[in-house]
Amino acid sequence: MAVGGAPDPLVVRMVHGEPYKLPHFWMLRQARRFWKASTDDGIVWRQHHSLASHCPSEFAPHPGYKWLAAAPTLNLGIGSGGPGGGGTGGSSSGGGHGDGSWSPQDPQPQYLLAEAGDDDKQSSRKPGPPIVLTLCSFAVTRMAYSQITRKFRQYYKEKTGREVRFRLSFAGSGVQARAVIDGLPADIVALALPLDVLKIVEAGLIHKDWRNRAPNGATACESVVAIVTRRGNPKNIHDWSDLVRNDVSVVTANPKTAGVARWTFLALWGNVMGRGDSKAKAWLTDFFRHVPVQPRDAREASEVFYKQKVGDALLTYENEVYMTNQMVGEEDALPYSAPTYNIRIEAPVAIVDRNINLRPPEVREAAEAFVNFLFTPEAQREFVRCGFRSIIPSVADETPDRYPPIKTKWTVDKKIGGWYQAQSKFFNPGKILDDIQKQVGEEKLAERRNKGKS
Repeated sequence: MAVGGAPDPLVVRMVHGEPYKLPHFWMLRQARRFWKASTDDGIVWRQHHSLASHCPSEFAPHPGYKWLAAAPTLNLGIGSGGPGGGGTGGSSSGGGHGDGSWSPQDPQPQYLLAEAGDDDKQSSRKPGPPIVLTLCSFAVTRMAYSQITRKFRQYYKEKTGREVRFRLSFAGSGVQARAVIDGLPADIVALALPLDVLKIVEAGLIHKDWRNRAPNGATACESVVAIVTRRGNPKNIHDWSDLVRNDVSVVTANPKTAGVARWTFLALWGNVMGRGDSKAKAWLTDFFRHVPVQPRDAREASEVFYKQKVGDALLTYENEVYMTNQMVGEEDALPYSAPTYNIRIEAPVAIVDRNINLRPPEVREAAEAFVNFLFTPEAQREFVRCGFRSIIPSVADETPDRYPPIKTKWTVDKKIGGWYQAQSKFFNPGKILDDIQKQVGEEKLAERRNKGKS
């Protein structure tokens, strides 16, 4: 089918295995390329860049219409979540974080349209039809949220008598943010970096006071930057200073496309910013001279390092290392260290106010209960099982040997002045990152030309 065409109605499998028939629809807006693949549950669509959210007006994702568009999700199956993977988001992470790389052997991202209906009319204080919540998160949280949503459903049923079902969507954090801004009717977003939530705030969909509406500044789980090395760590790489040695090459994702790389960039900057901006910029420039390739997201960076054997070290999320080592198996798992002076990587959660205000009050009640549930020990243990660090000290103390100790974890808000300041100073066009990449790019181009002449 040509891009822009209307596929025939399809039957896919939604939560709890109920079949739904999809109407004719178009996936046009912002999309560039699609791949079609058959699965047991119907047809899935792979999008190379960002979410296509345009569809005929009779199926537009607005109240009063029958169909709601869901974001790209990874093998959304039965229950409150299904198998999937990839992307980060700048996690598949990453999550940021990119929409992940894909091969025929990998779990296949889906575009899914699900019938909304008019179920949520009764008060949540009385038994009634299920409340359906749409949760959009960055890809590497798939395993955690598939378990957490199941536990919450049981908790909420016992507490209120109401059943809650979830539509789970997993993709790169930046992809999800753009999708929500473009009309994806998410009730809750759980993203890989606060900047992605702030973009939705700027679009007027989330209240400006979102950080004060949940515990812990709305940070549901945390991580740090990890340095992955080859087996046996033959080059004795442990800390930030080791990354600029002449004999070391480093793989890191591109800060232009990956949230994980922005966290990494800031972690590196924070390590040397005490020297002053000029010297810190010179140090970062030297670091990027040691970077032979910058994949688009954390998942691709892991593939380049683990599978293609490029580089002596990989910079990524600690939780990404944990999950990658589980996926590749014990024989191919790689060691990592976490510099003791590190950045606190915060994964925020927020209710999408504009969307949820258009639904019955019991939907917001359930959404707020779910957000608060994320900060309970039961939910935090699921994050820990997936490689994240718990925000509850007592839960972290249950597995004291799981992670390398960190002496100092600093935050972007306190050290940089917040994400708006970080974006303006480092990542906007013509700012520090552009200056560094331009200089290093010109140096490498001149080096290749000189080699060609010789």
